[in-house]
Amino acid sequence: MSDGFKDKIKGAGDKIKGEAKEAYGKIADDKKKQAEGKADKAKGTAKDAKGEVKDTLSNSGEQTEQTEQTERNEREERDR
Repeated sequence: MSDGFKDKIKGAGDKIKGEAKEAYGKIADDKKKQAEGKADKAKGTAKDAKGEVKDTLSNSGEQTEQTEQTERNEREERDR
């Protein structure tokens, strides 16, 4: 499991927790719980974005490695 995927899962958990807190805060007329819920949702969104960045960088690195390998193979073929 990639680090980016783990961050996305944690982010989803925070978003769900935030939704629940915010809903409870609305029902109970508890402004503090509503604010905590919004903060948790924002935290989850940030973790999700962090996961996306990690995945993008990881995929970019894999593509670079593949390109370098292809170039090495082509050089070896020319040199034969």
